[in-house]
Amino acid sequence: MFYQGNATECLVGRQRLVLGDALSILAENVADKSIDLIFADPPYNLGKDGFHDRWPSEDAYFAWCDRWLTLCLKKLKPNGSMYLMNSTQNMARLDLAVRNRMHILSRIVWCYDSSGVQARRYFGSLYEPVLFAVMNKHDYTFNADSIRVEARTGAQRKLIDYRKNPPAPYNTTKVPGNVWNFPRVRFRMPEYIQHPAQKPEALLERMILASSSPDEVLLDPFAGTFTTAAVAERLGRQSICIEIERKYFDAGQERVTHSVHGLAASA
Repeated sequence: MFYQGNATECLVGRQRLVLGDALSILAENVADKSIDLIFADPPYNLGKDGFHDRWPSEDAYFAWCDRWLTLCLKKLKPNGSMYLMNSTQNMARLDLAVRNRMHILSRIVWCYDSSGVQARRYFGSLYEPVLFAVMNKHDYTFNADSIRVEARTGAQRKLIDYRKNPPAPYNTTKVPGNVWNFPRVRFRMPEYIQHPAQKPEALLERMILASSSPDEVLLDPFAGTFTTAAVAERLGRQSICIEIERKYFDAGQERVTHSVHGLAASA
């Protein structure tokens, strides 16, 4: 068993959903070197309504980030990987913190469409940065064939690559680059749950398919409405997902339960 403890929790399918503070749960209840993949999407210190998302200063916020990052990396296996998200203004300092402890392989830009006026006196942000980092740059999981996308040059334009001997058509698929275009989760979308920072399932699906294998264990210390758990269940992975807010925990538990029942019905 990869998780032990008395925190408020439930097991839904293969996903362990935990209600509580990530720092205390990571310190006391998750075994060291037991996690294959971490997805970390912490609060961004923006002060969103109804959300644990405001620290007294930037220094206090980054001190807190250092604490949870230290704990998370203790839980990661020697060949484990991590995806870390944050705001554009915070990522520079987090990038430095991560690169001092891991090997950053990619700096990903998640682009999304605008829902209206972004700004009037500056260029509004239409992306969020993501770090992809590994503990050992010579030993980590990357399932390239599981995440291939259409290569427009080969699939649509059908050009010939004359650099090859003999010349041959360009490949019709490729591994995605570091600019990812996925829509944000919006009201009335099937996966929508009222949460100020919900991430799309498609985003998590690419990360999980690329950087884990079936039956491996994922960790999401800031789970929100448990997108990681829902996608992990669908893809045959296990997870430990931690959320501090009761209303999001309850909504996420219901979401993952529906996912499990849906998979069972389609089996």
